Amino acid sequence: MTPATLQHFELHVLLAMLREKGETYSVPLVLALEKRMDRPVAQAAVFIALRRLERKGLVVSRLDEPEGGRPRRYFKLTKQGLAALKAHRTEHARLWQGLGRLLGPRKI
Repeated sequence: MTPATLQHFELHVLLAMLREKGETYSVPLVLALEKRMDRPVAQAAVFIALRRLERKGLVVSRLDEPEGGRPRRYFKLTKQGLAALKAHRTEHARLWQGLGRLLGPRKI
């Protein structure tokens, strides 16, 4: 099975979802991405990526409409989404293999 093709930002959103460990909506993802990436992230960009990921079958969503509150769309990784993350991790590990010494020590 060929893993889904992911854009760079889509991969970031999936990784942020994985860290959330379950259902989440766009605001916590924006905050998590801003913290990890150390730069501003537009909520609209996250929502657009989530919709693309849903069309690819990598996430599913449900609309929660509480009484007296604003509707909120929650997203969750699918088995295909988790498989895509695993495939990309393996692919990236192979691509990075042997390059660490050429780039010098990592700074986190």
